[in-house]
Amino acid sequence: MTISLRDTRSQELYARALHYLPGGVNSPVRAMRAIGRDPLFIERGEGAELIDVDGNTYVDYVCSWGPLMLGHANPAVLEAVRTAARAGTTFGAPTAGEVDLAEEVSRRFPGIEMLRMTSSGTESAMSAIRLARAATGREKLLKFAGAYHGHIDGLLAEAGSGLATQAIPSSPGVPAAATASTVIVPWNDPDALVRATEEHEFAALLAEPFPANMGLVRPVEGFLELLRERASITGALLVFDEVISGFRVAAGGVQELTGVIPDLTILGKVIGGGLPAAAFGGSRELMERIAPAGDVYHGGTLSGNPVAVAAGMATLAQLHEQAYLRLHATTMALAEGLREAAGSVPVQVSTATGLLTVFFSEEPVRDYAGARACDLERHGAWCRQLLARGVYPPPSQFEAWFPSLAHTAEQLERTIEAAHAAFAEVA
Repeated sequence: MTISLRDTRSQELYARALHYLPGGVNSPVRAMRAIGRDPLFIERGEGAELIDVDGNTYVDYVCSWGPLMLGHANPAVLEAVRTAARAGTTFGAPTAGEVDLAEEVSRRFPGIEMLRMTSSGTESAMSAIRLARAATGREKLLKFAGAYHGHIDGLLAEAGSGLATQAIPSSPGVPAAATASTVIVPWNDPDALVRATEEHEFAALLAEPFPANMGLVRPVEGFLELLRERASITGALLVFDEVISGFRVAAGGVQELTGVIPDLTILGKVIGGGLPAAAFGGSRELMERIAPAGDVYHGGTLSGNPVAVAAGMATLAQLHEQAYLRLHATTMALAEGLREAAGSVPVQVSTATGLLTVFFSEEPVRDYAGARACDLERHGAWCRQLLARGVYPPPSQFEAWFPSLAHTAEQLERTIEAAHAAFAEVA
């Protein structure tokens, strides 16, 4: 049965927001247009739940799009933030916390000896690309269709056909010249990858090792190893964008799970513990090209912000082996429950620890084309039904769910019960 949700205050705020914010939001997916409804305005979060401005409560599977591994308002994180903020919110000078966090990240990630802090994943991706071009003396980049690496002009490009093609801009305002050096290859297509690396000299092969921006589409067996091999053979740098997967699927990200070690790693989300922070890192030899140690420029007023660093350290301190075992169990229980709840509705539930996507597809999704072929209308209707039953899913077929360590067995049960009813409504 659909619960009676109030949304009067959200409607009022949205009407006001439309006058001052483009589309009424500060990031497009928040508008919920992909699922055919207006956005909800949130007042606060508690553990694995959100409470909107009208007092409605939802089990939250967005978790701020991934940073909140510990759920909302984790006491240890809040205390770390309060302590840091009392000492000052920003200095524009080095702090001990930056060194502690860099050391901890280096300890966890096999491919990182040194890192540079930034304020966003987009900034980290932009800087890693600049470093790759400087290190190789090349300009071209390879990226995969459906992968998102931030709103950088040169990477806002769509795929052509199923073969590697020269990219075209996918947003007005992006000049053709900005994407002229970007080549798009279908994800999970070994032949296309080999052809592209034979036909072009790349500065970097850029990949989300567990893509989660077309929904979660895991690599087929051997694909990441082939990426590493092609980068090494051709002299390109392998760059893993682990903004989403870093610290989420394992303490050392996908590179820890698979043993495939990139030359450069892009991090974000969890590293800031819910505050704006990101980083990029790699070998000492590569990273010492970054100014002031070297000649490749990167700067940022709030890079290594002491409050964000404190939140990140407090989060990482709780992400130990037992935590990942528990998160894995939570994810698998949720995934199995959703599969069973679907009944006759054809869906594919793709999973990794701390990540899942419910694809409205009769066939397993292997790439961006498969994700786009899903029943987007039915997915949107299903999401609306979930919201009406107190479950807050990512409002797009092309995003991942983010189970957290705060989700309880009772909340999973509520979610699966709501999903069962929602599937029945859209069957």
